[in-house]
Amino acid sequence: MTSLATRAIAEELMDSEDLDAATYAAVVGDLAKVNVVTMAARPTLDFLARGTRGMARFKLLDVGFGDGDMLRRIARWAARRGIAAELVGVDLNPRSAPAAAAHTPGDLPIRYVTGDYADLAGQGWDFVISSLVAHHMTHPQLIAFLRFMDTEAARGWLVNDLHRHGFAHWGFPILARLARWHPIVRLDGTLSIARSFRPAEWPPILAEAGVTADVYRAFPFRLCVERLH
Repeated sequence: MTSLATRAIAEELMDSEDLDAATYAAVVGDLAKVNVVTMAARPTLDFLARGTRGMARFKLLDVGFGDGDMLRRIARWAARRGIAAELVGVDLNPRSAPAAAAHTPGDLPIRYVTGDYADLAGQGWDFVISSLVAHHMTHPQLIAFLRFMDTEAARGWLVNDLHRHGFAHWGFPILARLARWHPIVRLDGTLSIARSFRPAEWPPILAEAGVTADVYRAFPFRLCVERLH
């Protein structure tokens, strides 16, 4: 059995540069289904509900958008509340934008960008968020990302990621097989849990980055790091 005492460092299959576009689209499409089942959007929408109080409009950057499902949820959430949202997703993987655009109605206020989030500094972001991205980063990349968010997000930022937990690690492959998700989703999902963090691991990372934030668990098996100004 894989030990979860320390974080795994193996690369995930979906990060492979030779993964063809069709397979990648199928994988991120199934990951969007995983996010529905695991209520992945709930912590992010709760964060925005608190962060947008009194705001009539906001501008948000989602780093590592994948299939774009989080941005679509945010767009519809904002529309129901009569809040004007300018939503931008940035992803290093050039396969992400076509996959996300194919699942995104044209009337949603979302723009997908391929590239480095650092190139979008200084563009007046109210919020910077990410979902299931932090565990993909190396330690130096994560430190740089935290500093970027803390500098660029005028109202607040959120890291919505997994909690490295034994039950989740054991149970996800069973759920993935029952749901008939793509084999890469089953394998990468299990590895993602092993690569993710535990609550006690975040404070030293935040201290090294020189930022202050709240770390909390969200059901089921999510670990979030947020700062609201």
